Amino acid sequence: MKVAVYGAGGSAREVAWLAESCMSQDGPYEVVCFIDDNQEKWGSVLNEIPVMGLEAAKLQFPNARVVSGIGSPRIRQLTMEKAAAAGFSFATLIHSAVEYSRFVEFGQGVTVCVGCILTTNIVLGEHVQINVDCTISHDVVMGAFTTLAPGVHVPGAVHFGKRVLVGTGAVFINGKQERPLVIGDDAVVGAGACVTKPVKAGTTVAGVPARLIK
Repeated sequence: MKVAVYGAGGSAREVAWLAESCMSQDGPYEVVCFIDDNQEKWGSVLNEIPVMGLEAAKLQFPNARVVSGIGSPRIRQLTMEKAAAAGFSFATLIHSAVEYSRFVEFGQGVTVCVGCILTTNIVLGEHVQINVDCTISHDVVMGAFTTLAPGVHVPGAVHFGKRVLVGTGAVFINGKQERPLVIGDDAVVGAGACVTKPVKAGTTVAGVPARLIK
């Protein structure tokens, strides 16, 4: 299966590596290009992979599937909407070293990197990104475009809204099935934070325990 990675930065290079480490039903993935909106990058080569614009990628690789290599949830949503409008479908990439049960639901465009563990009864919305060495426990729900940076640990019954950004090494207290810990849409959780209370939509929390800073 041919894959085009949207983005041409550090996260995109990592997603390209993830794709090359995965297997589809039809065999190994082939990363054919990076797609970037910055015209100054068009025609360059990044880790032996060409960088081109969205229109050129669709013309040259009409059957490729797109996966996001952009860390920002908001920009990821905008670019995935552009890719869909251009006629692309999406790849879902789960590294072979990821441990997960059959009771995990993966939305289209999800990426889960090496070293992660997902237990049971978990729902990941479309284009969620789970970076290296994260753990996600039972009854967790993640809204579309949410991002976990490396080393995030999520216990049971935590519900994330859409476009949540969680920094490296953050941890959460567990919720309950009848009363999950809710992290609202567009919230930002700082690196190393310990989240013990619900986080309102559009706010930023940090620290141990995590407190409102914005």
